[in-house]
Amino acid sequence: MSIVSLSDGSSSSFTAEDLKDVAAQLNFELPNGKDSDDYLRLLWSFEAVMKQVEDGSDYIHPALKPQALSTSRSYWKPKPEDNPFNAWSHRCDLRAANPTSDILKGRTVAIKDNISVAALPTTLGAPASLVSGDAVFPISPIDAPVVSRLLAAGAVIKGTSTCECFCASPLSFTSATGPVHNPRLHGYTAGGSSSGSCALVAAHSLALEQDDGSCSSWGETVELAIGTDQAGSVRTPAAFNGLYGLKPTFGLVPYTGGGSMSPMIDHLGPIASRLEDVAALLEVMAGYDGLDPRMTPESPLMDQVKPYRQLLSDFRQQVLARPSDVGQGWKIGLLTESFLVPGVSSEVRDTVRDATRRFFEAAGATVVEISVPLHSEGPVIWTASTRPTMSSWLCQGRPSGHLTYLPPHLKARWPPSQEMYEVLNSANPALTNIILSERFAQRFLPAGDEAKAHRKVFELRDAYDRALEELDVLIAPCAPTVAMPHPETVDKEGRTPSVIERLAPAIGLTSNTCPFNVTGHPSLTVPCGFSSRPERPDVRLPIGMQIIGKRWKDEEVIKAAALFERGRELISS
Repeated sequence: MSIVSLSDGSSSSFTAEDLKDVAAQLNFELPNGKDSDDYLRLLWSFEAVMKQVEDGSDYIHPALKPQALSTSRSYWKPKPEDNPFNAWSHRCDLRAANPTSDILKGRTVAIKDNISVAALPTTLGAPASLVSGDAVFPISPIDAPVVSRLLAAGAVIKGTSTCECFCASPLSFTSATGPVHNPRLHGYTAGGSSSGSCALVAAHSLALEQDDGSCSSWGETVELAIGTDQAGSVRTPAAFNGLYGLKPTFGLVPYTGGGSMSPMIDHLGPIASRLEDVAALLEVMAGYDGLDPRMTPESPLMDQVKPYRQLLSDFRQQVLARPSDVGQGWKIGLLTESFLVPGVSSEVRDTVRDATRRFFEAAGATVVEISVPLHSEGPVIWTASTRPTMSSWLCQGRPSGHLTYLPPHLKARWPPSQEMYEVLNSANPALTNIILSERFAQRFLPAGDEAKAHRKVFELRDAYDRALEELDVLIAPCAPTVAMPHPETVDKEGRTPSVIERLAPAIGLTSNTCPFNVTGHPSLTVPCGFSSRPERPDVRLPIGMQIIGKRWKDEEVIKAAALFERGRELISS
């Protein structure tokens, strides 16, 4: 390793005593003398290099510069009457000046508020004091590639949607602006962390169903939305809201411009009430961007992205041409261990299992049981392979050694202070746990544990790959229950619930979704039935199942969902 230059330390406040403290934290002692003086000078030199970068100009990559619009980039906070589910973060009306296609012409879209939209604030669902030093939400100078691609396809971006605090919750009560409500039942979870995205699309769909096309009583809604998924954050809220939510194959859709939780699990995904819209959004969003290190040699160039809309349309035509046996040759696997995951309710388990058998078999497919024993360890592998360094990405914005382009306006407050802890602990104690976990791993866990967990990811991926060699898709429950009430912020005695009490509703909630984030397999939430809560038997709440497919075969997952729909049509007709 070369040294660029040597500094005399005249502008540094780092002292010999500070050097001793650093060495002590590393469990060794530097003796006084020439070696100690030399290391002090080397650190002054390193500090000077970093200071030069800090004081210099930033670089906005040309591909991320704001797209030319036919409308202004103004934004506003929605009125309460236009935001009855608290699902909007900020409103806007963005339309490309010269769209290059009409795939999404005039379709309204919401963008999760951890994805960069130029000239709009990015809140990460957190209090402003956690995301900037001056307690003002930072304004994005860039359009994330997916935002540019949506605009180029003719979409109308109507605003950013509420997300959970630092996206660290699978439920919808941690956002700094308050809980996001399920459109079917106020006061109940919409799921997270893409809570606002799913609530807005669900409200639009319900408005069309129940108000005969009038959306006036549902506030401002959208037809489509984009979310992020690190453990189930697209699929879980989609399940709670009766929507389709796709976590694509890892590396198919660029994550550039999104707030990262951990690169190996970061996914952007489409949310819609119709399968055709999922296919259209995926076709627009997918393709190599030249900036995202999550993308691999298998990632298609933009002009080589599969025509997902046409593939779905062609399959639909096959279904109509062969009404009774279109599913012949399809082999569907019920993932045994997924139905035994702790916390999966009997209603969800039975509904997913029964719907899979009835509807796929009605379409001519074969449904079998398949065991993947390692699936039961999936949540452990997900945690061990990401949690030891998650704070570096999520809370500190520190990239790894891979060249990456983090959003330039998201500058984390670090190190934490007592004041910051108080805000963190109040906003979402999961964040405090993430920060403590990384420091705990650094100080008290063997250095090789995280690397071993990464090797276990390969083992888990191989286990699913082997199962999929003999099957077309796997089926598993998504959210383990139907939507539940938001937890109380104060109990009946006026006491603030403990940390464990506040986190308890989310424990185990992503056990059937997070394994596919580390392995990268495409996974689509599909509405498959309804159930009710004991306290509200009058309200039917959605149940979602997952269809999991081979990596880079996202179209087969979409086709399987279409086959499932056809079986349901045949039974109901």
